[in-house]
Amino acid sequence: MTITIKNSDEQQAMRTAGRLTADVLDMIGEYVVAGTTTDELDQICHDYIVDVQAATPAPLNYRGFPKSICTSVNHVVCHGIPSDKRLRNGDMINIDITVIKDGFHGDSSRIFHVGKANPRAARVAEVAREAMWLGIEQVKPGARLGDIGHVIQQHVERHSFSVVREYCGHGIGRVFHEDPQVLHYGTPGTGTEIVEGMAFTIEPMVNAGRRHVRLLKDGWTVVTRDHSLSAQWEHTLLVTPDGFEVLTLGAEERQ
Repeated sequence: MTITIKNSDEQQAMRTAGRLTADVLDMIGEYVVAGTTTDELDQICHDYIVDVQAATPAPLNYRGFPKSICTSVNHVVCHGIPSDKRLRNGDMINIDITVIKDGFHGDSSRIFHVGKANPRAARVAEVAREAMWLGIEQVKPGARLGDIGHVIQQHVERHSFSVVREYCGHGIGRVFHEDPQVLHYGTPGTGTEIVEGMAFTIEPMVNAGRRHVRLLKDGWTVVTRDHSLSAQWEHTLLVTPDGFEVLTLGAEERQ
């Protein structure tokens, strides 16, 4: 697969898909409470995407994934499958939303805390969010993908956490996962050159313990090997002539 450069019409379609994705995350927050199941969150998001947005939830049936969203709780790193397990006070959950509208994808995830945040969870979540934004701020034509990974890794490790290496950001557009792969660790000045019109995600997965992960027998759910907490944030962005445009900003971030 080659990197696709989005023209002006495609960029506008990406903006629409990105805004819808953010709207789902804005909507679901009030439902993330103790006693709610992740299956219930999945159904609420599914109905909102299909019935309100007249769009398509990209994860549903993607390579066999059985649900419309990913819900990754506590030590689940990514790709958690919604289930009948109920959320409890102190849980941390990443909700990952990907919406398809008019053939284009928007992809974003956020951390939500159930009730009063666990202090350790709050800390790793904040460092992961800071790392994502530090990575985003490296994006401009002429920079290299290694610049993104380097600042993310440096920030995370400075706080004695670790970056998952088996999963990464990705190009996005008409296809859910396109080239390039966007690693969240690396060396500055290396990797693919960033050019105007590229669109990709930055989505560091940050573990409170060691970086090593394990894939469960369901073929999707990834957990930390040491059972430590893991946090992730994700945005889709577009490379502009002089920098970047984040396409999946929530309502509060747009203010």
